[in-house]
Amino acid sequence: TAIRALLLCLCLGLPAGGQPFLRLRPSPSDNLPVKDIVEHPDPEYDPKEQDLDERTLRKKLGSHFDPGFMAVAVPVPANASGPAAAAGRGRAALPAELRRLELGPPRGPRLRLGKKARRKVLQWLWAHTHCPVFYAWKDLGVRFWPRYIKEGNCLAEKSCSLPEGMFCKPVKSVTKTFLRWHCQGWSSQKYCTWIPVQYPLISECKCSC
Repeated sequence: TAIRALLLCLCLGLPAGGQPFLRLRPSPSDNLPVKDIVEHPDPEYDPKEQDLDERTLRKKLGSHFDPGFMAVAVPVPANASGPAAAAGRGRAALPAELRRLELGPPRGPRLRLGKKARRKVLQWLWAHTHCPVFYAWKDLGVRFWPRYIKEGNCLAEKSCSLPEGMFCKPVKSVTKTFLRWHCQGWSSQKYCTWIPVQYPLISECKCSC
């Protein structure tokens, strides 16, 4: 079963004429990655140029700034989010439980293979059952700072089990703290400020039912 993680529930609300806001609630990590946010279209709710001073915002975010998962400017594409990464997963280090696997039918004699042949069989199994996390950069928009987040996904386009029937699903997640531009009040008398929000990210995928 998937480990339960804290998920941002992207609920819309309009308190006293203010903009839609985010609420937090516990939710299964199967619901990750977070769905796209439906923002209020009025640019009046966007931060102004003076609100986007990088030095000020870095100081406000403090030690929560993680350059491995967030970026202020448009980042280069993540290096583990495509067919090349999928093709290379069979070359990853074999896990201990796979190295100890007894090859052969469940109630039959053990299959005897040479060391090299056994390793090739195990690598083939690993290539077809391994569930890596595939990362891609996502633009959260101007109302988040930093506005770019490196989000993880589990490849679920095809079965990861033999025989087929199981798929790669999220089993672990981590949270990263971002700043969210939040406004309250009526348009003419609204108050806006940056508030910290936690954004959950998939950190591990596993082949499961």
